[in-house]
Amino acid sequence: MTTRIQHWISGLRSDLASTRTAPVHNPATGERTGEVLLASSDDVAAAVASAVEAAQEWRESSLSRRSAVLFAFRQLLHDRSDELAAIVTAEHGKVLGDAAGEIARGLENVEFATGVPNLLKGGYSDQASTGVDVYSLRQPLGVVAGITPFNFPVMVPLWMCANAIAAGNAFVLKPSEKDPSASLFLAELWQEAGLPDGVFTVLHGDKEAVDGLLTHPDVAAVSFVGSTPVARHIYETGTRNGKRVQALGGAKNHMVVLPDADVDLAADAAVSAAYGAAGERCMAISVVVAVGSAADPLVDAIATRLPKLVVGDGAAPGTDMGPLITAEHRDRVASYVGAGAEAGATVVVDGREADVPQAGFFLGTTLLDNVTPDMTVYTDEIFGPVLSMVRVATYDEALALVNSNTYANGTAIFTRDGGAARRYQHVVEVGMVGINVPIPVPVAYYSFGGWKASLFGDSHMYGQDGLNFYTRAKVVTSRWPDPATSEVDLGFPRTR
Repeated sequence: MTTRIQHWISGLRSDLASTRTAPVHNPATGERTGEVLLASSDDVAAAVASAVEAAQEWRESSLSRRSAVLFAFRQLLHDRSDELAAIVTAEHGKVLGDAAGEIARGLENVEFATGVPNLLKGGYSDQASTGVDVYSLRQPLGVVAGITPFNFPVMVPLWMCANAIAAGNAFVLKPSEKDPSASLFLAELWQEAGLPDGVFTVLHGDKEAVDGLLTHPDVAAVSFVGSTPVARHIYETGTRNGKRVQALGGAKNHMVVLPDADVDLAADAAVSAAYGAAGERCMAISVVVAVGSAADPLVDAIATRLPKLVVGDGAAPGTDMGPLITAEHRDRVASYVGAGAEAGATVVVDGREADVPQAGFFLGTTLLDNVTPDMTVYTDEIFGPVLSMVRVATYDEALALVNSNTYANGTAIFTRDGGAARRYQHVVEVGMVGINVPIPVPVAYYSFGGWKASLFGDSHMYGQDGLNFYTRAKVVTSRWPDPATSEVDLGFPRTR
């Protein structure tokens, strides 16, 4: 029996008008477990209308009230993280440990937003001119929307909604239709935390719902995380319709390993960063750039580790890597392995030949050596458990290779040389840099975002950047008459 997954409108699960649905599967078994409703443009209008009404009241709420709701939500999220992790694993497939880690990283963003009374402080200049004061305010936008990907159904929405709601906005979440249930769990937690109905809305859907949000006149801003082609569409459509847009796109993250690096440390990092969550991470390492003599021992060290990874149901104890999100995506990822081999790459470990469960959407880990920048395994965002090894002779070649890539989301360098690392962080043209850290995801009080084709717009996600995105600055210049010179008796002593 499948579950009917509804929208969340005005504090209630709702069908709305559209009867279109999409299937939801457990990727570990291939079983269809649910049917999620897909919103029409009329449904978008109804959802936004509810959010508009709620936003008018919420923006007038005190900062202390907003903070109290966020603290309560934070505690509920912490206390019920095991339940939420199980929901994520059942629909996405990642192992429970990865699901719990995702929730923990999202929780950091909620904790950051609890400090909203301090974070939204304006500035004040007394006597900017004689008798004139100037001060600044940050005010909410109204209704804002988040369009989020399947690979992080909890963390990415929390990147967005915590700051948006703390700032006084109403937030409409359009989650991925592939794993939608986590969003409803979040909605129930928000309600239990005391958030007024309508301030957090969940609207399921596909392109029709997305375009409805992008063109609706009452949606002031849109946040997006996903592939670069879709990010470009989101940015262009949203800005054309007068909206603020932050659209984070795809990635091809490189990890540079210098000859002086600790081989075991680098190999462990590469395995964790490349194959965790089956490679379905925007911060996954997909290319290792081995400099000079680092290449051979690093390839051997990675290859010896891969057979030890247990591939299976993410809910089962001891599993290291779960399935991919759909059968179609699994087959697409597998096709890149074949394309790499045909183009001349050396298949060191072939995930297509791995001993994995027959049911479900599984693919084993793949390691390709002697990959060159003209191969599709290098140029395309594969989003699966495929790691490519590119060999270069020098540090400068490695740096040039990274800087010439279309994507510029995250990168890492492994070395014992502080000077080399410092030069790398200074010169590399990538938005997030790790030094002996394979997945440089910034903490919640910084911000997340890449450069080049990995980001459309100029605003990064969460942190102070997120609060600025979800608010507008207003500057007030005021002059008040001196009571001592007023013609009206205000009860002040008149002195000259």
